[in-house]
Amino acid sequence: MGEGLRERKKRQTRRRIREAAMRQFVERGFDKVTIAEVAAEAEVSVNTLYNYFEAKEDLVLPPDEASPLRLAEIVRERPAGASPARAVLARLREEVRGRERQLGLTDGFGQVFEMMRAAPTLTARLQDLGQEMTEALAAQLADETGTDRDDPALCAAAGQIGWFHSLVFAEIGRRLVAGRTPDEIATDVLQLLDAVEELLGERAFTYAVRGDTPREDRPRSR
Repeated sequence: MGEGLRERKKRQTRRRIREAAMRQFVERGFDKVTIAEVAAEAEVSVNTLYNYFEAKEDLVLPPDEASPLRLAEIVRERPAGASPARAVLARLREEVRGRERQLGLTDGFGQVFEMMRAAPTLTARLQDLGQEMTEALAAQLADETGTDRDDPALCAAAGQIGWFHSLVFAEIGRRLVAGRTPDEIATDVLQLLDAVEELLGERAFTYAVRGDTPREDRPRSR
């Protein structure tokens, strides 16, 4: 079924609020703009704004786009024969080649990144998000492999994946600030991912390779 009128209006309102917020945040700085000012710019009430975004930080990093389950979901959805590290590398390469907006590979995102970097609450949110992604990934690997969450190999695997995932975003940000174009950054990051693959070594790519049937879907023994 297609999108109904009610859902379409809600989506349009959400987009209008966020666009109004981002314009003001970039122009004046995240900390200098109030929720009331964003609501006025978007022509909605403050209560309506909070119906769509629970916190001011969500206007920049909405949970549906900046999900702590991102890495766990990539790993959960990987095909047979793929390891967690290989699956995340493949997704990152796909997103870089597609110049995905969530990576910041769009014209004008440099200003957005500068705004985010200047706001302590947003930088803290990003740091927390990276840690939450790694924790959720570790939990996913523990469930798949049937090993303890404190298993050294599991901790190392989750930590390595969390590290190179964060590295990609950090390097994109650094190049944006330096004035590089999205195409230039994409070329650099693809080379970076090649270097990561070479440096990690074979063990990282043979850990928790998925069989024909994911562990969580296999029949349980009685």
